[in-house]
Amino acid sequence: MAETPVLDATARTESGKGAARRARQAGLVPGVIYGGGTDPQSINVKHNELLKRLKAGKFLSTLLNVKVDGKDNRVICRAVQRDVLRDLPTHVDFLRLTERTRINLHIPVEFINHAAAPGIKRGGVLTVVRQEVELVVTAGNIPDHVTVDLTGLDINDTIHISNVDLPKGVRPTIDRDFVIANIQAPSGLKSSEGDADEDGGEAAEE
Repeated sequence: MAETPVLDATARTESGKGAARRARQAGLVPGVIYGGGTDPQSINVKHNELLKRLKAGKFLSTLLNVKVDGKDNRVICRAVQRDVLRDLPTHVDFLRLTERTRINLHIPVEFINHAAAPGIKRGGVLTVVRQEVELVVTAGNIPDHVTVDLTGLDINDTIHISNVDLPKGVRPTIDRDFVIANIQAPSGLKSSEGDADEDGGEAAEE
């Protein structure tokens, strides 16, 4: 995949409400990394860095590398506790991943063979509904992207997730057959069709 975002953290040796309160006063958010067949590790992350990641969106379905005192931890966030009044993070839980862990991730969509699409050759416009799709994947085999082949597609053709060849063992998180993209008629063609409809309507009225 694309380079995994890094979130720096430090090991937290103290525990309890008092230690958590002191961490927050120092501009840190207490957290824990658990799972992966090893003992849970208490950590602190910088409040501003965590808040920036949260505001970017899709934090709970983004693969992360949490570096604890320089040591890599491949994780995904499982929960963020927030202050009820200010809606700011007060605690964060990360799941440590193994090769077999199944997780939900947003995977980019790549469109190929534009020149082999008759609809695009005729001036049609590829309208992308989803630049990425959320998929259930195995942590040890995460695809860089999913590929949509535009070969043979014409104006007004629609591409659904069922039209995409997904890697083995990968499936969408959404059960319905959602739209990824479509090829729309060029504006000139739309206008001429609209004029033709109007002319036909007038003729019918006469």
